[in-house]
Amino acid sequence: MKRISLLLVLALCISVGFAQKANVKKAKNFALAEPADFKSAREAIKPALKDSTTMNLAETWYVAGLIGYKENDQLYAKEAIGQTIDKDVKGQAIVESIPYFLKAMSLDTIVDKKGKKKTKYSREIKDKIKEYYTTPQNLYGYAAYLFDTKKDYAEAHKVFDIYLGIPKMPMYKNEIKTDSNYVKVKYFSAAAASQAGMNDDAIALYEDLKDDGFEEVIIHQLLYQEYNARKDTVNYVRILKEGYAKYPKEAWFLQNLINYYIFSEQIPEAMQYLTAAIERDPNNAEYVLIKGKLADKLGKTDEARAAFEKAIELNPKLAEAYSEIGRLINNKAVDMFDKANDIKDIKLYNAAKKKAEGVLSEAIPYFKKAVELAPNEVEYKKTLKTLYYRLKMDKEFDAIEKEINAM
Repeated sequence: MKRISLLLVLALCISVGFAQKANVKKAKNFALAEPADFKSAREAIKPALKDSTTMNLAETWYVAGLIGYKENDQLYAKEAIGQTIDKDVKGQAIVESIPYFLKAMSLDTIVDKKGKKKTKYSREIKDKIKEYYTTPQNLYGYAAYLFDTKKDYAEAHKVFDIYLGIPKMPMYKNEIKTDSNYVKVKYFSAAAASQAGMNDDAIALYEDLKDDGFEEVIIHQLLYQEYNARKDTVNYVRILKEGYAKYPKEAWFLQNLINYYIFSEQIPEAMQYLTAAIERDPNNAEYVLIKGKLADKLGKTDEARAAFEKAIELNPKLAEAYSEIGRLINNKAVDMFDKANDIKDIKLYNAAKKKAEGVLSEAIPYFKKAVELAPNEVEYKKTLKTLYYRLKMDKEFDAIEKEINAM
């Protein structure tokens, strides 16, 4: 009885093995048929990918990859003649097929009678994956569709990453040269990762990109934002310093670096960077403006005003410099009003108040000039409105209030 049972088990194994090999052939026929039946092809290959008799055969995985390849090929042809296609189906067919093809290559070794190793599918697989990379409508097109149309940033990043990985595959060593387009795709992949909240991935890509010669200023700024979002002070300060060293004329890096030192109460460091920046670029009005702000923060009002006036001399259209002078004057007047309120004698009080009003009125031309240069900056207009109110300039108050309400 035992012998009969063993024979039955053996017969069953052989029949299952033949069945799965038949499924591989069936799946291939479905994929290559005219018209193709990709759903049936996938159903046929599925059990063969798991069965011990076929799961270690290169052919099984090659056919699994071939299904997606043929489906993408068919949809590509339809799109080329203007037919509407399901871009998700096309894209997923590509994405699905690549790991199948790579698995097939890992198993694709044939030993002939002389003991020499050969491959059957590897050359063809290599060409097919390269086609996914070089044809814009394939991997890149699908990733761009996910990014721009579907706003599915996590999936777009995944597909961009697959694209970026192809030239790095050992089989393409020194064969696929990366160029400026490759760098741009890396940028899009980083942007997608950032939009998807995949902070680590975005940082890794931006770090890799920042010295590649593509939008380096913007990439440094984006990298700063990623580190800032995760409150990584060490790295966002590092990026600000790198950006400032490489692009000294880009005031953005210096401003944020100085702001960091100011808010962390490291005033000597802030002044050190600012002084060096002005020595390097003495005609940069933005730098001089920042110097004025820093001097004001240190309580050096006269030095601050001198810096703001110098900034205006360098750039007469710098609205912020005018508003800063107006703010200094306004602050001086407010202080005078406060002191006047402590005076008990009514005549002396009225005299002190009138003097304070005279100083306050001196701020008006500066804020009017700031509004003229930057008409969309509502804060300048709000300050002007307050000045008009305190000085009882009703006509001017009503006019500026209408402008603010209209905004």
